[in-house]
Amino acid sequence: MTESVISIVYSIAIGLSTAATAIVSRRIGEKNPEAAAHAGAQAVLVSLLATVVLSVAGVVFAADILRLMGASHAVVRDGAVFTRIMFGGSIAIILLFLINGIFRGAGDAAMAMRSLWIASLINIILCPVFIHFFGLKGAAIATVIGRSTGVLYQCYHLFKGSGILTLHRHHFKADTVLVKSIVALAWPATLQFIIASGSWIILARLVADTGGTTASAGYQIAIRNVVFFILPAWGLSNAAATLVGQNLGAGQLKRAEQSVWTAAKYNAIFMCGVTLLFLFCAHPIIRFFTKDAAVAAYGTQALQIIGAGYVFYGIGMVMVQALNGAGDTRTPTLINFVCFWLFQVPLAYLLAKGLDWKSTGVFVAIPVAETLIALVAGYFFRQGRWKKVEV
Repeated sequence: MTESVISIVYSIAIGLSTAATAIVSRRIGEKNPEAAAHAGAQAVLVSLLATVVLSVAGVVFAADILRLMGASHAVVRDGAVFTRIMFGGSIAIILLFLINGIFRGAGDAAMAMRSLWIASLINIILCPVFIHFFGLKGAAIATVIGRSTGVLYQCYHLFKGSGILTLHRHHFKADTVLVKSIVALAWPATLQFIIASGSWIILARLVADTGGTTASAGYQIAIRNVVFFILPAWGLSNAAATLVGQNLGAGQLKRAEQSVWTAAKYNAIFMCGVTLLFLFCAHPIIRFFTKDAAVAAYGTQALQIIGAGYVFYGIGMVMVQALNGAGDTRTPTLINFVCFWLFQVPLAYLLAKGLDWKSTGVFVAIPVAETLIALVAGYFFRQGRWKKVEV
């Protein structure tokens, strides 16, 4: 439940990261690394201001957040501390995403990958130890420490590294014009992901309402696996965003378009393999995470149904990120609003409650909506208006 709501923090982090990638990649394409470094530093300043508001709100209203998500009294009593720590560590989430966006814009995706590996590895090592000694809150502490370690690694290479992009003190001198440009790109991108996250929050609540705690647990296990297996596709999508930005900066419009179609093709091939994995191996995957037969049944069903649309997820992700990388963050925001709020959420309610499919109806609404997003995003990409966006 905490992860469903803290996805709003991820949305802001991804929005800022999207803006940073678009501007930095464009400056790199123009052969101007000094301007790219300056843009990256200004994005860091904006992110620090956003973090203060998020952290304070999450710490103060932790229990209310869980109640809003339909948690029982026992879950609120025992889980509020987890929620409080996770929101208190929002700065690690936002900086981890943002600085990775800066590195990706500069074409150094390997650095972004290493920082996430470090963050995840530290988390994996500390989680069982801290849970043993501190209980539930130990998981939150380990997660925050892991992410913070990843951020420290990023900062070291961002300020002391020898790569194409190195930030210095003078880059942090407030530049109101550039800050406005970053915000102008970031707010639609942030809204874009808040719209998506808000839809996922409603779906999680709907699963809990129609299937209870058991269905909710199975659904959350399935979603974590969906997110894990979608990461390589997310990487290809980010590559498409970087290539679009750099090629537009270099004036190579045809190459920018070709790079997107190439990324979409390989994403579709990869996602086809994942679809087959989920269709035929969902049960053993879910059973690895739970021994509860009822939870496993819901999780298996969710993974199979949601996984059926994976090919379209991959194509849609590339198209949306290509538009973002070009600096056209408003079009994907409109696409998300229509496809998530005006289509997915009503469809989920219709299937779950109107047709009494319960949680199964929620599961079905996900791949249907994602397929629509892929088709609509592909249409707008073909229109080519993104080639004329100035960043």
